[in-house]
Amino acid sequence: MRDDRQRLLDILDAIERIYRYTAGGRAVFERDELVQAWVLRHLQLIGEAARRLSEEFRTQYPDIPWAPIVALRNYLVHDYFTVNLDIVWAVVDRDLPVLRSQMEAALREQGWNRPPSVFESAAPYRASRVITQSDVVI
Repeated sequence: MRDDRQRLLDILDAIERIYRYTAGGRAVFERDELVQAWVLRHLQLIGEAARRLSEEFRTQYPDIPWAPIVALRNYLVHDYFTVNLDIVWAVVDRDLPVLRSQMEAALREQGWNRPPSVFESAAPYRASRVITQSDVVI
Protein backbone atom coordinates (compact mmCIF):
# COMPACT_ATOMS: atom_id res chain seq x y z
CA MET A 1 0.00 0.00 0.00
CA ARG A 2 1.26 3.45 -0.87
CA ASP A 3 1.87 5.87 1.98
CA ASP A 4 1.19 9.61 2.13
CA ARG A 5 4.71 10.49 1.00
CA GLN A 6 4.36 8.33 -2.09
CA ARG A 7 0.97 9.86 -2.87
CA LEU A 8 2.40 13.39 -2.63
CA LEU A 9 5.14 12.32 -5.01
CA ASP A 10 2.48 10.87 -7.32
CA ILE A 11 0.74 14.26 -7.36
CA LEU A 12 3.98 16.11 -8.08
CA ASP A 13 4.91 13.62 -10.79
CA ALA A 14 1.53 14.08 -12.48
CA ILE A 15 1.91 17.86 -12.34
CA GLU A 16 5.37 17.62 -13.92
CA ARG A 17 4.03 15.35 -16.64
CA ILE A 18 1.24 17.83 -17.38
CA TYR A 19 3.73 20.69 -17.58
CA ARG A 20 5.94 18.66 -19.90
CA TYR A 21 3.27 18.64 -22.61
CA THR A 22 1.59 21.97 -21.93
CA ALA A 23 4.76 24.05 -22.05
CA GLY A 24 3.68 25.27 -25.49
CA GLY A 25 0.70 27.02 -23.94
CA ARG A 26 -3.01 26.92 -24.48
CA ALA A 27 -2.80 26.88 -28.28
CA VAL A 28 -0.96 23.55 -28.23
CA PHE A 29 -3.41 22.17 -25.68
CA GLU A 30 -6.43 23.23 -27.73
CA ARG A 31 -5.26 21.77 -31.04
CA ASP A 32 -3.75 18.48 -29.86
CA GLU A 33 -6.15 15.76 -28.70
CA LEU A 34 -3.29 13.66 -27.37
CA VAL A 35 -2.15 16.50 -25.13
CA GLN A 36 -5.74 16.95 -23.93
CA ALA A 37 -6.03 13.23 -23.14
CA TRP A 38 -2.65 13.31 -21.40
CA VAL A 39 -3.69 16.24 -19.22
CA LEU A 40 -7.08 14.72 -18.38
CA ARG A 41 -5.48 11.42 -17.37
CA HIS A 42 -2.93 13.08 -15.11
CA LEU A 43 -5.54 15.31 -13.49
CA GLN A 44 -7.43 12.09 -12.71
CA LEU A 45 -4.27 10.66 -11.13
CA ILE A 46 -3.86 13.78 -9.00
CA GLY A 47 -7.43 13.45 -7.76
CA GLU A 48 -7.05 9.74 -7.04
CA ALA A 49 -3.82 10.29 -5.10
CA ALA A 50 -5.45 13.11 -3.12
CA ARG A 51 -8.46 10.92 -2.37
CA ARG A 52 -6.24 8.18 -1.00
CA LEU A 53 -4.17 10.39 1.29
CA SER A 54 -4.85 9.64 4.93
CA GLU A 55 -7.50 11.73 6.65
CA GLU A 56 -4.87 12.65 9.24
CA PHE A 57 -2.58 14.05 6.57
CA ARG A 58 -5.35 16.00 4.81
CA THR A 59 -6.40 17.47 8.16
CA GLN A 60 -2.85 18.76 8.69
CA TYR A 61 -3.19 20.81 5.48
CA PRO A 62 -6.64 22.41 5.51
CA ASP A 63 -5.58 25.16 3.06
CA ILE A 64 -5.20 22.61 0.29
CA PRO A 65 -8.57 22.20 -1.47
CA TRP A 66 -8.77 18.39 -1.13
CA ALA A 67 -12.50 18.09 -1.81
CA PRO A 68 -12.41 20.09 -5.08
CA ILE A 69 -9.36 18.12 -6.25
CA VAL A 70 -11.21 14.85 -5.72
CA ALA A 71 -14.40 16.31 -7.21
CA LEU A 72 -12.50 17.25 -10.38
CA ARG A 73 -11.26 13.67 -10.64
CA ASN A 74 -14.82 12.37 -10.29
CA TYR A 75 -16.07 14.82 -12.91
CA LEU A 76 -13.37 13.80 -15.38
CA VAL A 77 -13.96 10.10 -14.83
CA HIS A 78 -17.75 10.00 -14.68
CA ASP A 79 -18.90 12.97 -16.76
CA TYR A 80 -16.30 12.72 -19.50
CA PHE A 81 -18.76 13.62 -22.26
CA THR A 82 -19.35 17.02 -20.66
CA VAL A 83 -15.74 17.97 -19.88
CA ASN A 84 -15.16 21.64 -20.56
CA LEU A 85 -11.64 22.20 -21.86
CA ASP A 86 -11.73 25.85 -20.77
CA ILE A 87 -12.12 24.67 -17.18
CA VAL A 88 -9.39 22.08 -17.62
CA TRP A 89 -7.00 24.70 -18.97
CA ALA A 90 -7.84 27.04 -16.09
CA VAL A 91 -6.88 24.28 -13.67
CA VAL A 92 -3.59 23.72 -15.50
CA ASP A 93 -2.78 27.40 -15.79
CA ARG A 94 -4.09 28.77 -12.50
CA ASP A 95 -4.43 25.94 -9.98
CA LEU A 96 -1.58 23.51 -10.65
CA PRO A 97 1.23 26.00 -9.90
CA VAL A 98 -0.35 26.65 -6.49
CA LEU A 99 -0.92 22.95 -5.84
CA ARG A 100 2.66 22.18 -6.81
CA SER A 101 3.96 24.71 -4.28
CA GLN A 102 1.65 23.31 -1.61
CA MET A 103 2.79 19.73 -2.26
CA GLU A 104 6.46 20.70 -2.17
CA ALA A 105 5.92 22.63 1.07
CA ALA A 106 4.11 19.66 2.63
CA LEU A 107 7.00 17.36 1.68
CA ARG A 108 9.48 19.73 3.30
CA GLU A 109 7.34 20.19 6.43
CA GLN A 110 7.06 16.43 6.85
CA GLY A 111 10.83 16.07 6.47
CA TRP A 112 10.44 13.93 3.37
CA ASN A 113 13.06 14.37 0.70
CA ARG A 114 11.89 14.64 -2.85
CA PRO A 115 13.79 12.43 -5.26
CA PRO A 116 14.62 13.71 -8.74
CA SER A 117 11.63 13.78 -11.04
CA VAL A 118 11.11 10.95 -13.48
CA PHE A 119 12.34 13.25 -16.22
CA GLU A 120 15.56 14.10 -14.39
CA SER A 121 16.41 10.55 -13.37
CA ALA A 122 15.13 8.42 -16.22
CA ALA A 123 17.76 6.69 -18.29
CA PRO A 124 17.11 6.36 -22.00
CA TYR A 125 15.21 3.20 -22.90
CA ARG A 126 17.32 0.35 -24.22
CA ALA A 127 15.79 -2.93 -25.30
CA SER A 128 17.29 -5.94 -23.56
CA ARG A 129 17.24 -7.89 -26.82
CA VAL A 130 16.12 -7.55 -30.41
CA ILE A 131 12.67 -8.97 -31.12
CA THR A 132 12.63 -11.18 -34.19
CA GLN A 133 9.75 -12.34 -36.39
CA SER A 134 9.78 -15.73 -34.66
CA ASP A 135 8.91 -13.97 -31.37
CA VAL A 136 5.68 -12.57 -32.78
CA VAL A 137 2.62 -14.79 -32.48
CA ILE A 138 -0.59 -13.72 -34.17
